[in-house]
Amino acid sequence: MALLILRAVFIMVAGGIATIVLNDIKDGPSWQPFAVFFGILGLAVVTILVDYLVPQKRIDTISAIYFGLVVGVLLTYVVTLAITPVLRNADAALAVNVRLVMGLLLCYTCISLLIQTKDDFRFIIPYIEFAKEVKGLKPYVLDTSVVIDGRIADLVETNVLDNQLIMPRFVLGELQGIADSSDKLRRSRGRRGLDILNRLRSNEDVDLEIYDRELPEMAGQPVDMKLVLLAKHLEGKVVTGDYNLNKVAKIHSVPVINLNDIANSLKPVFLPGEELDVKIVKAGEEAGQGVGYLDDGTMIVVEGGREHVSTVVRIAVTSVLQTSAGRMIFGKYSAKT
Repeated sequence: MALLILRAVFIMVAGGIATIVLNDIKDGPSWQPFAVFFGILGLAVVTILVDYLVPQKRIDTISAIYFGLVVGVLLTYVVTLAITPVLRNADAALAVNVRLVMGLLLCYTCISLLIQTKDDFRFIIPYIEFAKEVKGLKPYVLDTSVVIDGRIADLVETNVLDNQLIMPRFVLGELQGIADSSDKLRRSRGRRGLDILNRLRSNEDVDLEIYDRELPEMAGQPVDMKLVLLAKHLEGKVVTGDYNLNKVAKIHSVPVINLNDIANSLKPVFLPGEELDVKIVKAGEEAGQGVGYLDDGTMIVVEGGREHVSTVVRIAVTSVLQTSAGRMIFGKYSAKT
């Protein structure tokens, strides 16, 4: 509603400005007033159409352009004052042209600098800061393994994660290298990762950014260390399923979201003494042990189950072992089902 009112007022103001311009036109052909009036209104309508057709606007990019123009104009004014003695004896038209060219170059340089470095600092604008605090939008830096895994796309589509996803360019390069591997298995895993990435990019509800820049301290570092340094620089979190990367990130005090931990936390909880049915699929490592699996892949080690391989039995849970690598359930054979 507010936008509709704004656009209606904008059209009316454009009509008023067109009328003022017409009052300044004294001579000319009969069609000129109509051309000027409808030309100004047409420009207003085109502006509204462009605004309507580009609904998603990034406040950081808009702020960079705005402040770049402001700084560029101020620098142009300062430099103009500095070179006034040099241009004092020059032709007036030449002096104006020099100022215009100088303003053009300075404005472009300032805008380009701010756009390329907008992630390295934050404009102190109360509205933007307030929005960040409410939504808690700290970026999630994606690892190669988590993209290949594919569960990140399913997790994002549940709307549990509302944060911006960062795909570093060096991780994308590693993913492309895996997809081009001569090994068939690695090649299929890499192509699966690229498909998952395209799935995330095509989802309009997902804010996915390809991060191109590399920090100076990343030079010569392995990919895992680059991920940790980037997450620390962006004050974000590393999303991974890699156990070693998980440990490295924690050493550097970088928060980690481990998809395996998320998956394990959503699995059914079994308490000691509870009974469940499981099919023994193979013998265990210890004498008398049998091994079975739940539908979600959880391994169950059954004491006294070696003699019941390929049979569905009922067991009593004795203990549960939870690690970042997964969950194991230990039980004792109770009876056949």
